[in-house]
Amino acid sequence: MPPPRTVETQAMAEALAPAWGWRHSGAGRAAHVEAAPEFQATTSQVCGLYPFTAGSGTPTVGTPVGRHQLWGEVVCLDPLAWLREGLVTNPGMFVLGQPGTGKSTLVKRLVTGAVATGTTPIILGDSKPDYTMLVDYLGGQVIRVGRGLDRINPLDAGPLDKARLRLTGADAEALHWEVRSRRLSLLLALATLVREARITNAEEIVLGRAIDLLDDRLDHEPTVVDVLRILEQGPAELQSATRSDSGESYRAQTRDLVFTLDLLISGSLAGVFDSPTTRPLDLDAPAISVDISRVRAAGDKLLTAAMLCTWAYAFAMVDAATALADLGAAPRRSYLGVMDELWRALRGAPGLVEHADALTRLNRAKGMASIMITHSLADLDALATEEDRAKAKGFADRSAITVLAGLPPRELARVHEITPLTGPEQQLVTSWSAPDSWQPGARHPGRGKYLIKTGERLGIPVQLSLVGAEADLYDTDQAIRGTA
Repeated sequence: MPPPRTVETQAMAEALAPAWGWRHSGAGRAAHVEAAPEFQATTSQVCGLYPFTAGSGTPTVGTPVGRHQLWGEVVCLDPLAWLREGLVTNPGMFVLGQPGTGKSTLVKRLVTGAVATGTTPIILGDSKPDYTMLVDYLGGQVIRVGRGLDRINPLDAGPLDKARLRLTGADAEALHWEVRSRRLSLLLALATLVREARITNAEEIVLGRAIDLLDDRLDHEPTVVDVLRILEQGPAELQSATRSDSGESYRAQTRDLVFTLDLLISGSLAGVFDSPTTRPLDLDAPAISVDISRVRAAGDKLLTAAMLCTWAYAFAMVDAATALADLGAAPRRSYLGVMDELWRALRGAPGLVEHADALTRLNRAKGMASIMITHSLADLDALATEEDRAKAKGFADRSAITVLAGLPPRELARVHEITPLTGPEQQLVTSWSAPDSWQPGARHPGRGKYLIKTGERLGIPVQLSLVGAEADLYDTDQAIRGTA
């Protein structure tokens, strides 16, 4: 029989909240089940306790993305959070799945969670657009690139060049070469794209020397127009770079390069990349989206150019923020870069994969996670050369996290070469790939279902359910239903 309550014990009981809180309005009552003690051991040691053993739980760090399909546990995902907790070795994520299975829905949930936790998502070229409405809703910055709209200067280093001016000695010299390398790399990529063939070694040397001359002579960021103008002028420094002994010889050697750059200005890309940047990225914004959907109608070449310029410009901005944070001149930030429809930017011309690879390889050192999204590894087979296809496959190889939506068996056989999949895992993902009924209005079996894989670990099958405003913000089929 419990001892009788005294005045003191009664007062203490009223002062201390019960386990779930007081039973009245505004008292913070929360219905939850206290976590049970958890012990880990090998199956050899604890096999006698069956059926009271269970596999390891799902990660609880990051953005909640749904519930485990087998036992209903909440699953969280965030490449940067997983890296900080030691769950993965790099913050790269590769999302693969058929159209309509909800790839962008998962990524939008991660974008929303990133904003909530202080990470800045940057949509690196939204070509549909899928993310504009969400970024607007989150109070972010939307830049709309196209003729008569916002423009991006491919050679604009932005705050990266300003950060260089604040440094001295070896640090300033290193940042100078970084800026130069980025300008030259993107200019080569764009020239390769419009020429549909690689730039020669001699032409690369001339372009590099031209960028050096403009850096010395101009008090503003150079543009493609400036590069073309100085090539046409042919100063002694450029003639020396071509090993020419006369102006006529110089013009003969640079003739193809001049026409290539002229195509960037007056050809199919005219009016987009031939002037200073009109709206710089605002790294203080909670989220950023570069909407390039307006250039989609102009063809794949312009769309590819827009994606490449967006990637280069955004990564330069992130590098600048990192450099300024190292100087103590800005807060240290983390970023989430979303690269949707990856294959469109890579198939434009031979050699473009190499430029994209150079941009994304050092994300971990920048405090930046990257999410690459594509429909199928077969998309990468459309690349021009075997070298490009091998490098593009490396994007998936280097991503510590692979997320699979509905895919057919032939696709999973290819994925298995990169990310080992068990037989049941392959069967599960295959079951999401096609409706099992001809009934109109039936829900696609793979909508909102994903398998999260990291290395050799068993995959986590998760079911995402939309809540609140997500049903409208994440919907990519509004245009189709609106015309029905």
